Amino acid sequence: MSLHVYNTLNRRKEMFEPLQPNKVGMYVCGVTVYDYCHIGHGRVMVVFDVINRWLVQLGYDVNYVRNFTDVDDKIIKRALERGIEINQLTDEMIAAFHEDIGSLGCAIPNYEPRATAHMPDMVEMIAELVKKEHAYVAPSGDVLYAVRSFDGYGKLSGKNIDDLESGSRVDVDDSKRDPLDFVLWKMAKPGEPAWDSPWGEGRPGWHIECSAMSCSHLGASFDIHGGGMDLKFPHHENEIAQACAANGGDFARYWLHNGFVNINAEKMSKSLDNFFTIREVTKNYHPEILRMFILGTHYRSALDFSDSALDVAKAGLDRLYETKKRITHLGIKAQGSVPTAELSAEFCAAMNDDFNTPEALAALFDVNRALNKALNEDADITELLAQFDAMLSSLGLVQHDADSWFQSGDVDVSRIEALITERNEAKKARDFARADGIRNELIADGILLEDSPSGTTWKKV
Repeated sequence: MSLHVYNTLNRRKEMFEPLQPNKVGMYVCGVTVYDYCHIGHGRVMVVFDVINRWLVQLGYDVNYVRNFTDVDDKIIKRALERGIEINQLTDEMIAAFHEDIGSLGCAIPNYEPRATAHMPDMVEMIAELVKKEHAYVAPSGDVLYAVRSFDGYGKLSGKNIDDLESGSRVDVDDSKRDPLDFVLWKMAKPGEPAWDSPWGEGRPGWHIECSAMSCSHLGASFDIHGGGMDLKFPHHENEIAQACAANGGDFARYWLHNGFVNINAEKMSKSLDNFFTIREVTKNYHPEILRMFILGTHYRSALDFSDSALDVAKAGLDRLYETKKRITHLGIKAQGSVPTAELSAEFCAAMNDDFNTPEALAALFDVNRALNKALNEDADITELLAQFDAMLSSLGLVQHDADSWFQSGDVDVSRIEALITERNEAKKARDFARADGIRNELIADGILLEDSPSGTTWKKV
C-alpha cells in the first residue's frame, strides 16, 4: 500500500509522490524562543518526529528542516523584562527546547536554522518581491506585501480575500495600501536589534522568515510543509504568497497540519492562560507517557488533555515495557532492522493512511499479545520480536531500559535493595514470616517484588 497523506492545500487525502525519487524535503515551523515549550509545541514535535521516522522506514532519504524564530517582539520584550541580552535569552530557550523535546524522544532534524542567521536570504526575497511589484515601501519606511497582487491568496485556508481582515502579527499601519497587507521588513526602533537592508536598518516580519529559510535549505519547491493548525492562517497562507510570488515555483506540495490541544474542551493557548509546559507535565509523568498520549489520537484531530488520559497512556506503555522486560530477562535480542514489507500489514496500512497512529498502536498491541503468547508456549519469537522492535522504533516508544522504567520516580532505591537482600537472607534461613513481612511492607509502599530464576526485581505499582 502506498503512503497517502491529507493535504490541507487540496482538502483531501492524496498519494504521496515526492519531487525526487527516494528523497523527501520537509520543513516544519518551529518555536519562537522566548519561553518554555507547552504541550501544544510538544504535539507538533512528536507528530512530525513520527512522520519523519515513518518516511525513513519507507526508505526515503529525508532532509528534515525545523526553524527557530529568534528575533520577535515577544523575545525583545522578555529580554528587557529579565534584563538580559536577547542572544542570552534565545540561547537559553533553545537549550531548554532541546532538553524538553529530547525527553519526548524526538530526534534532532537535519537542520535547525535560526532566523538571525538568514537575514541575507530574507532581504534577497523581499527585494525580489519589491522588484516584481508584490511588495512596496510604505511612507513609514516599512516594506509591506501587497496581498491583492497574488491571485492565489486564500487557497490554503479556504478564505475569500474580500471577506478577510488584516491577519498580521503587527499593528495595523495607516500607510498600508490595503488593510490585508502585512509587513515584510520593519524599520528599527531605538534599542531594538537591527540589520542592514536596502530600505534601511530593521528586522524581518515573522512570515518572511519561514519562506526564506525553507527555500534556502530545500529549494523553491519541496515536498512537505508542516506545523500546527493555528499556523494555517495567516502564517502559512502568507508563506505561500511570498515564496510563490518571489520564486515562481510551487513552494510546498503537501501541507500537513496537526490539530489543537484542548484543556477542558477549550483550545489551549498562552493567550487564554490555560496551558501547561512540557516541564510541568513531566514532573508527574515520564516524558514517554506524554508521547504515548499524543500518539493515541490522530494527529489531525483535537487532543483532549487530562490526567486520566495520561494514566491510560501509562497503562499501555507499562504493558509494552512488561514484554520488553520479559524478553530482556530471557537474554533474547532482536536481529536488527526489518524491511517495511515484513512488518505487520495492519501496522503498515495504518501508518500509510495519513500516519494513523491510533490504529498503528492497535496493531502494535496485537503483536505484543502474540509475542507474549509465543513466549508462554516456548515458541520461536524471532519474527514477532523483530516486528515488535521495528514498530516501537517507528513510533519512538519503549526506548528505555525496562527495569529502570518500572523503578523510576521518587523512591529510596537503596532502602528497597537492602530490604530485598534481607528478604533473600530470611528465605535462606527459612524465616518465611520475615520474608513475607518485607514483601508486604514494600507493597504498602507501592513496590511490587517479582521473583524469577535469575533473582528478585522490583517495580513501582
